[in-house]
Amino acid sequence: MLAYIARRLALMVPTIFGILLISFVIVQFAPGGPVERVLAQLQGMDSGATSRFGGGAGDLGANAQSAGADSRYRGAQGLDPKFIAELEKQFGFDKPAYERFFIMLKNYAVFDFGRSYFRDTPVLQLIKEKLPVSISLGLWMTLLSYAISIPLGIRKAVKDGSRFDTWTSAVVIVGYAIPSFLFAILLIVLFAGGSFWQIFPLRGLWSENFADLSWPEKILDYLWHIALPVTAMAIGAFATSTFLTKNSFLEEIRKQYVQTARMKGLTERQVLYGHVFRNAMLIVISGFPAAFVHAFFTGSLLIESIFSLDGLGLLSYESIINRDYPVVFANLYIFALLGLVVNLLSDLTYTWIDPRIDFETREV
Repeated sequence: MLAYIARRLALMVPTIFGILLISFVIVQFAPGGPVERVLAQLQGMDSGATSRFGGGAGDLGANAQSAGADSRYRGAQGLDPKFIAELEKQFGFDKPAYERFFIMLKNYAVFDFGRSYFRDTPVLQLIKEKLPVSISLGLWMTLLSYAISIPLGIRKAVKDGSRFDTWTSAVVIVGYAIPSFLFAILLIVLFAGGSFWQIFPLRGLWSENFADLSWPEKILDYLWHIALPVTAMAIGAFATSTFLTKNSFLEEIRKQYVQTARMKGLTERQVLYGHVFRNAMLIVISGFPAAFVHAFFTGSLLIESIFSLDGLGLLSYESIINRDYPVVFANLYIFALLGLVVNLLSDLTYTWIDPRIDFETREV
């Protein structure tokens, strides 16, 4: 097992390298850039998201013969080329693209993500500030969805074809069909003072007087604030895992070893949880890394916006729009690394549930 873990950890290096390389190359051809954004602000226009950002921007200051002549930056006309060159140097675009990429790799190896272009704050500090929100949404949503889907999926498998199975399937499908942001708006209208009851707060992760509360009051205040966002995210998240659990249990229940266990006089509960459970849960566990990473980042963007929760999802989106590349690449690096580590932990969980699985004899 140690050899397998070592191989997996070693493979993370080229995987991360490939992800960063592809993303870095794409960025070189993406419209707009931080220099364009500054120039657009100086011209009194919108951010430079709609202007062109080429990979050769680092040569602009040296090649420009007059103000705005042969400029690749829209909005640079009438500005001193020396000023533009200073902007490029400030953002690091005075170096060739390949040199910037390898400098980034060297810094990322020691988790040095630099400073945000437009927030004048270390990127790592920004991520630390936003992390509690994303952890709260991702972790609670994943735990809640699995806490619902696994018992429900097992019950549906046992009651396959019954009225219970039919109406719960209808409820799960309807919940899955409703986008989380629409359900979030519905919850706000019903329970956050929209038109009916004022039970839950509308925004934030805790109250303004949070620091003055006792520990039990802090826990209750935190749960009070997180209730609606987590509910909105989880309402459709457990549909896939519910049906996956049901189908996995149905497949195992029909196998010969289950019939043998029943013939030996074991109760249905002993058969279900003593023999079927660990085999049926393998396929459910395999989907955990993707579900966790999705809930931790992608799935929380709209919810963070609706409930005014300043988390990593919203930070990444705003950084992409503003072309704040240090923040964009730092988030990409962290979530890629997180996904690979969680995937490894998922494989290790396999062996805990079913010791018959041996990764030592498997080629990575």
